[in-house]
Order: sequence, then C-alpha cells, then structure tokens
Amino acid sequence: MKSSIIARSVTINGHKTSVSLEKPFWDECRRIADSQGLTLDELLSLIDAERTHGNLSSAVRLYVLADVRSAAGKPDRRGPGH
Repeated sequence: MKSSIIARSVTINGHKTSVSLEKPFWDECRRIADSQGLTLDELLSLIDAERTHGNLSSAVRLYVLADVRSAAGKPDRRGPGH
C-alpha cells in the first residue's frame, strides 16, 4: 500500500528542510498561503516561528485545523503552547 504522506523540501528562514504531510494538508497550506498573499515557504516559516514544541509537521497540521475551524465558526481548541 502506498503511503499517503508526501515529503516536500522547503526553505524555512533560509534553511532547507523536509516536511511530511498528507496531500489534503498540503492543499490547505497552499490555500491558506494564497489567501494571505504568502508563498508556501513563507507560511511554513510563520508556523515554525509560532510553535513552542513538537515537530514542524505536527505544528502545520494544528495550524491548518485551527484555520478550518475558524472558517467554520468554531473556536480554536489548540490550547496553550500551540
């Protein structure tokens, strides 16, 4: 069975790294970046700067979830230290 995780090389604050996410999360990241007038790398840099713990892939998933909940009119339930 083929993995649904897609690893992409990105540049965050001038440093190359790899982020692994499922396709729907990559799609939402692109939508969010476009809606904010940012490149995907710029959005990921912002997410990286805001995270307080955990890996970047998890931080991206939580960011996307918060954005989707916000668009649906639901409160952000990430809690402290998101």
